[in-house]
Amino acid sequence: MVGTEQDKYEFAAQEDRSAHRVKMSIPAGLRPSGGRSFQTVVRDLSLSGFSATAVSRLHPGTRCWITLPGMESLSAKVVWWDNGLTGCAFENLMSPIILDNIVSRWSDDPSYRT
Repeated sequence: MVGTEQDKYEFAAQEDRSAHRVKMSIPAGLRPSGGRSFQTVVRDLSLSGFSATAVSRLHPGTRCWITLPGMESLSAKVVWWDNGLTGCAFENLMSPIILDNIVSRWSDDPSYRT
């Protein structure tokens, strides 16, 4: 058997995402629980989460807050960190209306339209 059950779960979660992810580049602030906020770039976004740059290791399970331009902070939990990139799941799903507004402002991907 190759890998642990946790490894298999994390791989499956990334391959079978429940929400469409939109690739983009949004400057933001990211603050892990107990830490200081740092500047990041959100690389993709969905109703359920995001990936963003994070030079320092963020451990899975760490609670964090992402602040996108013009918005209040959104609570999330770190799911994975790999070589300067982190994936996080929102504590509460993002509203589809808010996601559409962000996508229309920041995305160059014409394939995303609901």
